[in-house]
Amino acid sequence: MSGQVALVTGSSRGIGRAAALALARAGFSVAVNGPGQDEELASALEAVRATGTAAAAAPFDVADAAAHDAQLQYVEEALGPLTTLVNNAGVGVIRRGDPLEATRESWDRCLAVNAGAMFFLTQAFARRLLARERDPALFHSIVNVTSANAVAVAVPRAEYCASKAAAAMVSKIWAVRLGAENIAVYDVQPGLVATAMTAPVIADYEQRARDGLTLFPRVGQPEEMGDIIAALALGKLPYTTGQAISADAGMLISRF
Repeated sequence: MSGQVALVTGSSRGIGRAAALALARAGFSVAVNGPGQDEELASALEAVRATGTAAAAAPFDVADAAAHDAQLQYVEEALGPLTTLVNNAGVGVIRRGDPLEATRESWDRCLAVNAGAMFFLTQAFARRLLARERDPALFHSIVNVTSANAVAVAVPRAEYCASKAAAAMVSKIWAVRLGAENIAVYDVQPGLVATAMTAPVIADYEQRARDGLTLFPRVGQPEEMGDIIAALALGKLPYTTGQAISADAGMLISRF
C-alpha cells in the first residue's frame, strides 16, 4: 500500500462512492462513510475492497460534530494514520421553490451539513495531523466537494446555494490556515452531474447541456468527479492550494 489513508464522507453513492473507488485504485486505504449502516454503504465498502485495498466502513452523521474525534480515531485504528479527508457529504433543499417560501428547517439543514460539518470535520482532522509527526513523503490534503452553485444562483434552491457559497469560503479559510503546515486544501465545484440528488431533474439538465449551457454538450458523471478528486489527493497539481476547481464543462465561463 502507498501509506495514504483517506476518509471520504458521503461515499455510499454518487460522487463520494466514485471518489472512494478512484482513491482505492490509486493505492489509498479508504474509509467509506454514510449516515448509517445500510445496504448502500455495505455495497460501497465491498466495491472498494474489490480493488484490493484496505477499507473500512465509518457510518456516522457528519453534522454531529461531537462524534468527529471518535470516528477519526476509529478509522485510524482500522486503517492507519489518515493523510486525506474528502468532504463530500451534502444535502439538497427539502423542497425546490420560490425563496419566498423557503423554510428555516431547510436553511438550517443545508448550512449544518454542507458548510458546518465540513468546517468542523476539517478542524478535527487538522488537529490530529498537527498533533503528530507526519511522513514527509506522503501528501496530506483536504478535498472539499462544493458545487457550481457556490458561484451561480439557482433560485429554486436558494438555501442550497447559500450553503455551498459558505462551504467554498470554508475551503479558503482552511487553505490559508494549513498552508504553512504543508496540508493542501482544494474545492471541487461540480456542475451538472448525474447523481441521485439530480435524478429528478437530470432530463432537463441533459437537454440544457445539449442546448449549450455547458461547453461540452453533456452532463458529467460521478466517475469524472472521482478522478478529479483522486488527482488532487495524489498531489498531481503540485505547488497549489486553495484552488476552486470548476468541474462544470465550462458552464460558468462568461459568454455573450
